Amino acid sequence: VCCRRYLPTLEYEYCPWCPALPATVPIYLRSAMAFNENCYEWWQFAIMPLIAGFVGWGTNVLALEMTFRPIRFVGPELFRIKDQPWGLFGWQGIIPTKAEKMASICFDLMTTKLLDIQEIFNRLRPEKFSEAMEEGVLLLMDEIVNEVAMEYMPGVWKKLPEDVRDEMVIVAHQASPEFLTAFMTDMQKHVDDILDMKQMTVQACVKNKHLMNKIFKECGDKEFTFIRRSGAYFGFAFGCVQMLIWFFYTGAWILPVAGFLVGWCTNWLALKVIFRPLYPVRVGCWTIQGLFLIRQMEVSETFARVNCVEILHAEAVWESILTGPLRKNFFAMLRAHSIVFTERLIGGLKPVAVASMGGQRFAEMKEDIATKICEKLPTIIDQSYEYMTEALDMENTIREKMKALTPEEFEGVLHPAFEEDEITLIAVGAILGLIVGVLQLFTLFAGQSGCPTT
Repeated sequence: VCCRRYLPTLEYEYCPWCPALPATVPIYLRSAMAFNENCYEWWQFAIMPLIAGFVGWGTNVLALEMTFRPIRFVGPELFRIKDQPWGLFGWQGIIPTKAEKMASICFDLMTTKLLDIQEIFNRLRPEKFSEAMEEGVLLLMDEIVNEVAMEYMPGVWKKLPEDVRDEMVIVAHQASPEFLTAFMTDMQKHVDDILDMKQMTVQACVKNKHLMNKIFKECGDKEFTFIRRSGAYFGFAFGCVQMLIWFFYTGAWILPVAGFLVGWCTNWLALKVIFRPLYPVRVGCWTIQGLFLIRQMEVSETFARVNCVEILHAEAVWESILTGPLRKNFFAMLRAHSIVFTERLIGGLKPVAVASMGGQRFAEMKEDIATKICEKLPTIIDQSYEYMTEALDMENTIREKMKALTPEEFEGVLHPAFEEDEITLIAVGAILGLIVGVLQLFTLFAGQSGCPTT
């Protein structure tokens, strides 16, 4: 019976684990396995998988926290390598630390696989743009005409009947559609000369590091939940193996090494399960693929929405045009069109105006009108936001093209968040597991007399 059934020729003594049967256990095996029936309580073994599960969960949660937080470096910055999250004493979240690099990677993905900037801006219809700006341009022309007239010919302007002055504003307004249409057509042809979309995207993420965190968190929400939970599942499974080993062999090094392996393997496994295998693999009745890759359709919608709401919206595009590194090109283009518009606007008045104020003064007036148009037109550009958002339609474009990406290309959306310092996160989990293993050895399994350790 029991052990005797399988090892009948060996020397035995009473086995306390089988009290109902006269079972025995080999003496030499008991010695080799350091087995002692009076050594540990049953609960001390039962708690080992639970501790390992907690360690797996805790190390995975910590790994995620270290990925996203803190936003700024915490600790004395005595020594720190550029663009690295760790310092001699302190830490900054991996994504906030490398926001510029990760934003650049995401933008390169968008421009090479999802968006053609020239094609996107060619969707704008200059005449529609002019219609969207119509109300604002009318008020703008009224303001400019009054300011210039009061500066260069105040006496004459005040004496003119109000309906005559209004007529001049209306004439200016009627000429504006041609000006705006020609200007927008020129912008479309030279969009790369006036808009640095990559700089706009990267700068937004560097300036607001919470934004980069939001993109990754919303796209990988379910994967991050899996990482947290899987640490407990994998840790519990490893803990069961650890318990069996400890039951038969109580070497002092077992618990620290097991803790190290639990911390390392739970982090490593969680990351691998998310992104591997790239393509569906048939295993018996199941089809296996990386969890993130399975959700390609869902993530595509989230990625497109978050990027277009937070970064690639009309207001941000115009802000980049007006204040970005290529703004000089934009204002030079606007000035050229403004001068042509001004010439057409007051060209018919030139003989009278020159006779009354002189050629030099007339030239200054033209220059002043063009300058005021350049200065004031950007202040009403917000009236074009709704039309531009509808016409550019970037969200739908990104979503549909992203759904058509290959698994290798799609993986690049979220994986950069983990590829950067992935080994660091895994190593931190392993070290924490090692520490818990040592604490476990000296608290739960210390102090019993007659308990052998090797």
